[in-house]
Amino acid sequence: MIFKQNFKLPLTKKAKFLLLTATTGTAALTLYTTTTTTDSFTNKITSPIHAVPRSSRAISTIALTVADYKLSLRNLPVNSDSYYQKLSEVHLRSAKRILKLCEENKGFYVKAGQFVASLKQVPQEYSLMLSSLQDQAVPCSFKDIKQVLQSNLGRDLEKIFLSFDEQPVAAASIAQVHRAMLKDHQEVAVKVQYPGLEHQMEIDMTIMSFLSKSVAWLFPDYRFNWLVTEFREVISSELDFIQEARNSEKTGKNFKNNKFVRIPHELTTRQVLTMQFCWGHKVDDVEFMKETGINPIKVAKALMEVFAEMIFIHGFVHGDPHPGNILVSPEGPNGFTLVILDHGIYKQLDEGFRQDYCQLWKAMILQDTIKIPQLGKQLGAGKYAKYLPVIFLGRTVNSKAILGKGMSDEEKNSLKQELNYLKVDDIFSFMESLPPDFLTILRTDGLLRSVIRKLGAPQHVRLLAYVKYAIRGLSPKLSPGSDSAMKVNFSRLRTNVSYLQLRLFLGKNACNSSIATLYRHSLDNWIYRVSFCIYSGTAAAFLDEEGQAIFMHIDENIVVASVLLC
Repeated sequence: MIFKQNFKLPLTKKAKFLLLTATTGTAALTLYTTTTTTDSFTNKITSPIHAVPRSSRAISTIALTVADYKLSLRNLPVNSDSYYQKLSEVHLRSAKRILKLCEENKGFYVKAGQFVASLKQVPQEYSLMLSSLQDQAVPCSFKDIKQVLQSNLGRDLEKIFLSFDEQPVAAASIAQVHRAMLKDHQEVAVKVQYPGLEHQMEIDMTIMSFLSKSVAWLFPDYRFNWLVTEFREVISSELDFIQEARNSEKTGKNFKNNKFVRIPHELTTRQVLTMQFCWGHKVDDVEFMKETGINPIKVAKALMEVFAEMIFIHGFVHGDPHPGNILVSPEGPNGFTLVILDHGIYKQLDEGFRQDYCQLWKAMILQDTIKIPQLGKQLGAGKYAKYLPVIFLGRTVNSKAILGKGMSDEEKNSLKQELNYLKVDDIFSFMESLPPDFLTILRTDGLLRSVIRKLGAPQHVRLLAYVKYAIRGLSPKLSPGSDSAMKVNFSRLRTNVSYLQLRLFLGKNACNSSIATLYRHSLDNWIYRVSFCIYSGTAAAFLDEEGQAIFMHIDENIVVASVLLC
């Protein structure tokens, strides 16, 4: 799977072409920076007018929901069975109201509903109900879309496009996509932002902020300010198509050696993004894959490899990998290509956070009860760090179950009893304590887990990809050009051995433990011998001959072990 693209960014007065890797196809990108805004005087007037009924619906919906919770849960003993049964009923009624509100208000409310649905931390009733918003979007009339195009690209569109299909091929909450052909006969997809969104965003976000503060005032335990703040940051990034182009460029550079994906763009402004037209089906369209002979499990593995590399190696993460943003095209070296779309929402992870997150995954796989709380606190989880294995692995830190297989009934009951002592305030305190980097990770991981589940892939596909790249993310970043070949090879060796040892740990309950132990001891012996070769100042000749032989032997055995444990 690969990313490849060509960009021309306004870094200097003279345009520069950069060859990058990303989804499928190649094209040139030109950024027009001296453009007029589409938000005309009319839009500035109509946005507040349209905001009145939208805001009224939002306030009345939230007020009714608050009253429902207050009255329905009144006089019920907290943590009792009757309380939780009634709470689930209120969750479901409220989720239906919020869904109706999003459908009626459209725009940012649909986007907000999608955002909430992607969070694993919200009640299941909300995530299931609001997930239907992923495929709901009403396209804008071409008359309005044409005005956006002319404001951003110039009034004479015939100088740019040979043809332009007025019927959109896709529509989302903030933009829609049209098929077109450039003057050089290159087929492109043109993503056009709906008019007046920036003014509408300010009004809608003000109302959402007011509502979240009102709920917190009425229900001190229910605090949603962290959610509104995170959503504002996400939506602001997504409205800037020039920033989206830069995100694509950076991702392309990160995956320049990947053979399976490309992301090309051109004629890019703040509100119009043009990219090579790529054909494909949603990544969760299993029926399409069966018809075209594509193995869904291989697609799941490829998807997890790409995003694991983003998270653990580059620390530059696509924050919205829902099925509509990832296509599968029946072409490429492995019989398919992943097409990654919509690069508006990205998070550059703090380097310290990235390193700690790599260490956390290593500690969780090894069930290191000392390191997990330490790393959890460094990542902002505080006293709730012990629940991180539950969130990411679906098991407690002391669980005896095989990774990826879930907990035993006894462990589930024990965890349930422990969680009963947690209050609503604890959940909100946990979410408020997490840094933005962690919130992005949680959201991205939740979306990926949902996709691979639909593809029918076992959870160990995700676990193995995360472990593999977490170990690689901890290895020193050496350059073959500036560092010695032996130093680079030894670093790679240590990374491969560390990964293999974790693979052995993962498979210790699934294969003969004596074989795993014997193999691990053999690997430890090999790495000791190579270490001696490298660091012994008196064995230079032995280093080259014996060291290279051991490297070759190690690589062969890593393949054998991988086959053994898969």
